[in-house]
Amino acid sequence: MGELSHLDSQGRARMVDVSAKPETERVATAGCRVVLAPETLELLAAGDLPKGDALAVARVAGIMGAKRTPELIPLCHPLPITGVEVDLVPEDGAVRITATVRTTGRTGVEMEALTAAATAALTLYDMVKGIQRDVRVEDLRLLAKRGGRSGDYRAPGGVRPGGVRGTPEGSPGASESSSGEVPR
Repeated sequence: MGELSHLDSQGRARMVDVSAKPETERVATAGCRVVLAPETLELLAAGDLPKGDALAVARVAGIMGAKRTPELIPLCHPLPITGVEVDLVPEDGAVRITATVRTTGRTGVEMEALTAAATAALTLYDMVKGIQRDVRVEDLRLLAKRGGRSGDYRAPGGVRPGGVRGTPEGSPGASESSSGEVPR
């Protein structure tokens, strides 16, 4: 493991100087799950929650979270975000949240994607806590990233950068999007 870039020579926190890095396209996708009871999922799907359309509110909250990341994470650079997509998909026993953030810049948007997914999950929690107290947010993680010096990354069982689910490239069962292309 190399030198910790967020510490100076005396071990004090610092924001990394990225001014010498070239501006490149960068994309990151993060996700998590909000575990809900079947009854709560039914109310969510029917649009019958007391606080209204929880999925729509959580989606907007996730977008806002991505935009506000440098205000929440002390050493994050403010970035010119060019796009944010937040998907909330009800599935068996949970809502799967996937957030993809894009920029053209000197540093990546992994923290923005993670913050978007977490903010959407916490908002969904807030929207349903009145009818279910034991909601759990699970498995918040970076699923994929593209761009930058460190190159591409895809978590095992994660998604391709840009939000297409699949297995890591080169592994058995690796999948492309329905068109056969990796999204850009």
